[in-house]
Amino acid sequence: MMEYIGATGAPVKFDPVPNEDGIDFHFILSFAIDADPSGNAQNGKFSPYWAYTLTPESVAAIKKSHPNVKALASLSGWSLGDTVLRWYNPLDNQLWISNAFSSLKSMVEEYHLDGIDIDYENFPKHNSTFAYCIGELITLLKNQSVISIATIAPFHATTIPYIELFDNYGDVIDFVNHQFYTDKVRKPKGYLEAFKLRAGQFDKNKLLPSYEVNGRGIQGDAFFYALSLLEENGYTVNGVMIFSADASSSNDYYYERKSQDFLLNSTSVWKVVAQITY
Repeated sequence: MMEYIGATGAPVKFDPVPNEDGIDFHFILSFAIDADPSGNAQNGKFSPYWAYTLTPESVAAIKKSHPNVKALASLSGWSLGDTVLRWYNPLDNQLWISNAFSSLKSMVEEYHLDGIDIDYENFPKHNSTFAYCIGELITLLKNQSVISIATIAPFHATTIPYIELFDNYGDVIDFVNHQFYTDKVRKPKGYLEAFKLRAGQFDKNKLLPSYEVNGRGIQGDAFFYALSLLEENGYTVNGVMIFSADASSSNDYYYERKSQDFLLNSTSVWKVVAQITY
């Protein structure tokens, strides 16, 4: 289970989010950004910008009380305030990698993190460094035992740089948190077709279905029917990514509860009470 948390600035906390002991639950703190508060690039020197309530002490506490919980830092995201964040081609790739490794190592130690999630969402027209820099960064962090988990979060407009990254460094990437809610499908059959497409671009066994609470794409119990369609068509649902805990607090974490119930009982088709046309 993957859950983004802390991106909106609301005083969200870990404790209210339900997590089942039988499921590996990954909180993805959003976001760590290599920019100053004004959005000026810092050449790989990352700082935490997630909600102030997600303190190092709270990360340690939730992991102690729930041994199935892990914590990741998501890198970049869409924007910092009104500033749209973009991948920029470093003048010196090795310096960027070195700065990123050092700053993230410090963050991992301070916040008791287990891994990182890659969520750069805007790229220059002539991007030539993203796959190499990020792939080498993940490899270095894993080889030095700084992190044990690495995930990536492409969406429909960023598949090209992420496919390049995955093709070259897929062995150090554990899960693909594809943002299916950006594929503009709102019914289960369309979701199945979107999943088939992304499964061909990435590793189907590392690809996780995703859901945006009160947001874009498929909504409501149609999402769970879509998960059952994936299983009916031979796909193994290895997990679910939800964006985000910030929004889920308004509905008592309905989708987190239902997603974990599905994962715990995924050998049988989830039954939807309402009749859904697809």
